[in-house]
Amino acid sequence: MKTTRIRFALLAVAVWAGSAQAQLPAKQVLSLDTARKIAAAAGKPDATIDLGSTDGVKTVKGEWRYSDTKIIEADFRGPGPDKQPTGAPVKTYDYTPHAGGAEFNDSKWEVISPTTLDQRRGNGRLGFNWYRIKLTIPDRIGDFDPAGSTAVFETSLDDYAEIWVDGELSRALGQSGGSVIAGWNAENHLVIGRNVKPGQQIQIAIFGVNGPLSNPPTNFIYIRYARLAFYKTEPGPVALTPSEVNVEVVRDDPAMDEIVGPNPKVFKLADGFDFTEGPIWIDKNGGYLLFSDPNANTIYKYMPNGNQDGKLEVFRKPSGYSGADIAEYGQPGSNGLTVDPQGRLTINQHGNHRVVRDENDGMQTVLADSYQGKRLNSPNDLVYRSDGTLFFTDPPFGFPKLFNDARKQLPFSGVYSIYNGKLQLVSKDFTGPNGIALSPDEKYLYVGNWPRSLTGQELRKQDEPAGEIGDKHKAIMRYEVQRDGTLKNGKLFFDFTHAASEEGLDGIKVDHKGNLYVSAPGGLWVISAEGKHLGTIITPGHAHNMAWGDTDGKTLYLCARSGLYRIRLNIAGVRPETVNTSSARSRL
Repeated sequence: MKTTRIRFALLAVAVWAGSAQAQLPAKQVLSLDTARKIAAAAGKPDATIDLGSTDGVKTVKGEWRYSDTKIIEADFRGPGPDKQPTGAPVKTYDYTPHAGGAEFNDSKWEVISPTTLDQRRGNGRLGFNWYRIKLTIPDRIGDFDPAGSTAVFETSLDDYAEIWVDGELSRALGQSGGSVIAGWNAENHLVIGRNVKPGQQIQIAIFGVNGPLSNPPTNFIYIRYARLAFYKTEPGPVALTPSEVNVEVVRDDPAMDEIVGPNPKVFKLADGFDFTEGPIWIDKNGGYLLFSDPNANTIYKYMPNGNQDGKLEVFRKPSGYSGADIAEYGQPGSNGLTVDPQGRLTINQHGNHRVVRDENDGMQTVLADSYQGKRLNSPNDLVYRSDGTLFFTDPPFGFPKLFNDARKQLPFSGVYSIYNGKLQLVSKDFTGPNGIALSPDEKYLYVGNWPRSLTGQELRKQDEPAGEIGDKHKAIMRYEVQRDGTLKNGKLFFDFTHAASEEGLDGIKVDHKGNLYVSAPGGLWVISAEGKHLGTIITPGHAHNMAWGDTDGKTLYLCARSGLYRIRLNIAGVRPETVNTSSARSRL
């Protein structure tokens, strides 16, 4: 172990006094800023695009598409003793198409001119329909530069509307308007993007309703207006009133019912990040979550508050790099976070190419920054064994040019352990080792691969090949863990290569029954300890990493791209602070 010591407390204070203050409101609390609050505080928007005009739609490089809907009969279950849909099979009603999803294929829908949005559509009486448009944030709107601003979608339908943004229908208890029905022929104002960037694409899907529903009218559905307003607001992410979002659970095995209840709920907690990663629950001071935004070089602290707005703070900035060439990096900051058996925060730092640990006296220890004299790549994810042995992955994803970056010194992507202070290479089986987790009894180590082949890059002449699975397969390997922190008998545990999605493998977490929760193509896959796919939890934003939290460890916090979410499950997860040290040692 390298015992370089760094006084990080003074650095954190300096950062807070400088750049961090510029990013946060005065109270250090990033609370819900609804579209109406933004408009009230900011007054007139800084720029507006009329999406009911040809020029406006051209400005956002979009086109309106339209479809009627059809009411259909559907199978369901009546209420059971638990007041959930667990009773006898029943017939009910649904509609088709379900077109709120971001990836929904509307290519065969009718393309309508923006100047005809007020044309009456549908067949009258009890009716529903869809309007969809994919927007691209322009470079400029007249003299206005939209970069970093908040984008608000404003519309009014005759008679009601629900609005999906990037496949998400978010709603908070007691909410009126925004994404849900505002009232009889009322306006909908909805934040569709925070800290937006030119070139960013946003998919909007509007579900129109003819009303009143209990007295179907003798008229039709139409859009009175649709526009996009931009406001220069305080930069940085925001905490939200916990808002329920749509979730789909694919149940491939009855065992999935033991994990996810019949009426699952996913709540959005915060939004506006560049990219969320590496969360860890800290079980002190009431409990809070720490997580990284490697793109923003920041660690955030989120303190839940029941059904009320949580509190979001910058915990540390910079979190992973402060070099002169930082502008070249896409992800210079920290990634994986965890705590050791003594509760000390341990951080994987991309840009600094190292693993560090915060000490209780305010110092920081560098646990690893090189192997055999060559700098590490960009430590990604990590997990502690209960005796303090640390395992971590080291792919090249923190480099600006990934596998082909000139800064890359090692000819391989390794999995390492630190046992009794000694760094040791324990696997070179992967080109992109990523998520990592121990089984509940700590006998097995699971490592997921985001293979080089997904990047389209070729091996450099000096790089070592990793074999067919390591180079081309989205797969999890399982190893037997030895007392000295080495591994043996690595075997293919589960192969996701042919799953119908382009994503690779990212975070892995394990529950107390040994089930794995894997960020994999198409969603959060649940795999049994025997390697059987039990089901998939599909959230609007793809969850890249997770952490078990709350008092009972049954809440899974999800870092999903620009947002932070949570879902309650039925089985508690394995957390660093819940492992019994003495019993774990006796098993090794």
